[in-house]
Amino acid sequence: MPTHDLSLHQDSRPTSTGTPVDDSPPSFQVRLVVNGRPRTLKLDTRTTLLDALREHLQLWGTKKGCDHGQCGACTALVDGRRINTCLSLAVMHEGSEVTTIEGLGTPAQMHPMQAAFVRHDGFQCGYCTPGQICSAVGALRELREGVPSHATPDLQAQPLRSPEEMRERMSGNLCRCGAYSNIQAAIADAAEASR
Repeated sequence: MPTHDLSLHQDSRPTSTGTPVDDSPPSFQVRLVVNGRPRTLKLDTRTTLLDALREHLQLWGTKKGCDHGQCGACTALVDGRRINTCLSLAVMHEGSEVTTIEGLGTPAQMHPMQAAFVRHDGFQCGYCTPGQICSAVGALRELREGVPSHATPDLQAQPLRSPEEMRERMSGNLCRCGAYSNIQAAIADAAEASR
């Protein structure tokens, strides 16, 4: 009857020669600029950008909602573009600039979109608010750059800031409390202020 060496590390398994083999998942060093600050993280290659932000950098403003890219609570800006961080691996963003809600502004010096959300009461429970705000900032940038949406009537024309445009652009961000009318008012206010 074979004997088992119980002194081997849990994450190691013996080879045919009895030498332990490291079974730990592969890790990768990822360099990011997060909220203007260079950061280097050693991560399991399967770590999502969301988990890197929350679990490794303690930036809890970016929320884990559905973890399937359906609710938008995890929205952050990567190189100025809004993405669902739960669907993107951190290693895919080597050298990228990541902006979370914490990097947009502070309570003492809010980003114009944050201030508009406060003025228009664009939140209730607040869970979706960081993703809503980051998404709105990204949507206004898309408009400035002339990126059309599904609701754009003429793809050759400069998209307008119509309510239909903004509802379409924000459709990936869900609010269980139903504060949509106030969110739309806040975005319209911030868009007008940025003209």
